[in-house]
Amino acid sequence: MNYVIRTVNVTKSFKERNAVEDVSMNIKKGEIYALLGENGAGKTTLMKMITNLIRPSIGEIEIFGEKLSVKSFEILKRMGQIIEYPVFYNKLTAKENIELHLEYMGYYDERTIDEIFKLVHLEENKDKKVREFSLGMKQRLGIARAISTRPEILILDEPINGLDPVGVKEIRELLKKLSKEYGMTILISSHILGEIERLADKVGIMEKGRLHKEVTIESSIREKNLEYIELVTKDIRKAAYILTNDLKISNFKILDNDSIKIYDLNIPQNVISKTLILNDINIESIIRKKSNLEDYFLKTLRKEDYNV
Repeated sequence: MNYVIRTVNVTKSFKERNAVEDVSMNIKKGEIYALLGENGAGKTTLMKMITNLIRPSIGEIEIFGEKLSVKSFEILKRMGQIIEYPVFYNKLTAKENIELHLEYMGYYDERTIDEIFKLVHLEENKDKKVREFSLGMKQRLGIARAISTRPEILILDEPINGLDPVGVKEIRELLKKLSKEYGMTILISSHILGEIERLADKVGIMEKGRLHKEVTIESSIREKNLEYIELVTKDIRKAAYILTNDLKISNFKILDNDSIKIYDLNIPQNVISKTLILNDINIESIIRKKSNLEDYFLKTLRKEDYNV
């Protein structure tokens, strides 16, 4: 298998606490791989190790088939990155910031500058000082800088932070284009699960520093395409009793104090609604839905079986 990023039993400890523990991850060339996890799950720490900003306490990292070390300068030249928040010279223009970065990297092409500003939809703002940029514009500029040297690997930590819905859509389309047309391998982290479902080929779910599971979006979500009825009611116990005893439905799950997911679709939704109402159950909503990445993510963290 042609993996461009591999981690082998990687652990990072800070003051006897493991921020990342025994992570073995595999990313193929041209793949969009998303790291998912709650705050503090270890996503940023793992990205920092892959970009050589910090060194693993235990384990190995391979990039392009070569072991990453403190002397891996040539490997790092083939990578673009945003880890945490992008930092710029605020008194300089966006274009001047990119020019400085390219000079530092030993890569300069005037046509490249014009192309990347067009790709991130900042062409009309390239001569504006960065101090005048919004948070979303700075995020776009950070992506522009990360791709300015045409890297083979792009690593982005929360790349759509601060973007409005239009900006989120544009960056999603840009990342897909970089992957499909430029052959770029992309590793991202995000807490916006709906966007990851639309964007990523593969996800790695992290919890408390461990890589809990690696799955492809195709196999985990799209192929299963699991449907269910979501019932929201304050009368949760009484509703569960009616489902079990009157409707003979056993395949359902109580999620919290006011929500039930019904996976048995043999009984029509209108029959369920009518039966509950006739038994004085106050229904706040009852909707037919399909499982998505958020469902899968939450089930994984709860150690639940996705195959209901």
